[in-house]
Amino acid sequence: MIRVLLAEDQAMVRGALAALLGLERDIEVVAVAGDGEEAWRLVQAHSVDVLVTDIEMPRLDGLELARRVRGAGSRCRIVILTTFARPGYLRRALEAGASGYLLKESPAEKLAEALRRVHAGGRAIDPELAAEAWGDADPLTDRERQVLGMAGEGMSAPDIAQALALSTGTVRNYLSEAIGKLGASNRIEAYHLARQKGWL
Repeated sequence: MIRVLLAEDQAMVRGALAALLGLERDIEVVAVAGDGEEAWRLVQAHSVDVLVTDIEMPRLDGLELARRVRGAGSRCRIVILTTFARPGYLRRALEAGASGYLLKESPAEKLAEALRRVHAGGRAIDPELAAEAWGDADPLTDRERQVLGMAGEGMSAPDIAQALALSTGTVRNYLSEAIGKLGASNRIEAYHLARQKGWL
């Protein structure tokens, strides 16, 4: 029996996924979570074989959740189930330790097949998306990504500097580098472009 934890912030989607997987003879949904922090607690509290998580969730996103699970040395394998068909997200998911990356628009039977493959030690990734991902590399450093994300959410350079314990000049340099690398005319355009590519 494959023991699964579902992490999905939309209650209707979460319930539908749990019901669909519950129809499989060899899959048991042992717990469900509505946000990343709850999922992290449940991974530690239950014996889970596969964590199925969305990317964008409250309190802790799916990529950071995957990093925590991997960092804790858990044997639980991770499948990202998302609406984002973006190469940048796939790259970041694999770097965070995910073994599977599926789109919510995929047929339900593909999810069950993917869980079996991942549980057996394999990978389950859309081949078209995988080919695209390795052809379009993320040019941003971790710090540039972090600063650009905060700027795109409306924070000023001094606010970002205070939050990250940096000088305002250093923050402006990171923003300038990010804008230049993305060929954007300003920080907002750079933010939207990076989001579109899945780099943020």
